[in-house]
Amino acid sequence: QVQLVESGGGLVQAGGSLRLSCAASGRTFSSYGMGWFRQTPGKEREFVAAISWGGASTLYADSVKGRFTVSRDNAKKTVYLKMNSLKPEDTAVYSCAAANTGRVALTPSEPSEYNYWGQGTQVTVSS
Repeated sequence: QVQLVESGGGLVQAGGSLRLSCAASGRTFSSYGMGWFRQTPGKEREFVAAISWGGASTLYADSVKGRFTVSRDNAKKTVYLKMNSLKPEDTAVYSCAAANTGRVALTPSEPSEYNYWGQGTQVTVSS
């Protein structure tokens, strides 16, 4: 069982930066691939970024590539999403998720591939 708690969301002006954190509980955090997704009202959940269990592999949505960076600290059981050059269209509820990939360098991008989800944190980018 893995429980996930996001933090770091807030209101920022366009062009600004935020760093989201996702703290996990559970003994096997290092065996999980981790992902970030976002969702706005009335829209499907959208993949943002993923990182493999050891951090060797990452994957980004085209819309955030070059602006967002995903990282993890397995000793702290935490995954991060650093968001730079934020745009109003980045406004959404951001959620982290854990996929039981085992120690395989996978970076799942579909919500159905993930086993556990956090509650989400709101990010609002003003123009």
